[in-house]
Amino acid sequence: MSSEPPPPGSGQPPDEDPFKKQPPPAEGGGSPYDTPPSSTPPQGSPYDSPYGNQPPPHGGGDPYGPGGPYGGDPLAGMPPLADSGKRTVARIIDMILVGIVVWLLTLAFGVDEYTLNADKMEYSRGFGQAVIAAVLYVGYDTVMISRSGQTLGKKLFKLRVANLDNGSTPSVQTTLVRSLVLWIPFAFCCACIWTAIAGGWSFFDKPYKQGLHDKAAKTVVVSTG
Repeated sequence: MSSEPPPPGSGQPPDEDPFKKQPPPAEGGGSPYDTPPSSTPPQGSPYDSPYGNQPPPHGGGDPYGPGGPYGGDPLAGMPPLADSGKRTVARIIDMILVGIVVWLLTLAFGVDEYTLNADKMEYSRGFGQAVIAAVLYVGYDTVMISRSGQTLGKKLFKLRVANLDNGSTPSVQTTLVRSLVLWIPFAFCCACIWTAIAGGWSFFDKPYKQGLHDKAAKTVVVSTG
């Protein structure tokens, strides 16, 4: 099996996220590919890999675990954690931007046209607004963060959401979990109180400055500037 990277222009997408943490080079320099294997490993060998009959660098295992080159520190090799104040301002900007769209859609769909005090009318109006808000806020965060790790507010302040374990951009599934924890209570029951609690948790959390939604999704917010 060839261990060479695909030639330029082959059309094969890169294997790694550009933000993903990379293990440091093996001690003594060089590359595991410098010396070709002396013999073909038997079928089913634990070293049946691009490294031939030599074990992988760093002794194998998880490079981010206690015995790995990062010494068990998930933050090693990542940019510094984001300032919680900047995170808060970035979130407020996102809330305003999406909130404007929510307001326009509530007008377009007529869910804000009732002014009667009847409980049924008020309930219908409130539930319709909540559904629109939940869909837009969750969709906005999920799409933007799963693509680049950044919302518009985070781009403005040079912040990025990253997986805690390896620094890569979160997947759609991970970002969806993060978004649901943050925005569903906001839309249907607790409004800004929940957002303040979930996001404000990062001011006191140690050592990773995680909000409650970060803890649920196992993510952190780092600085890119």
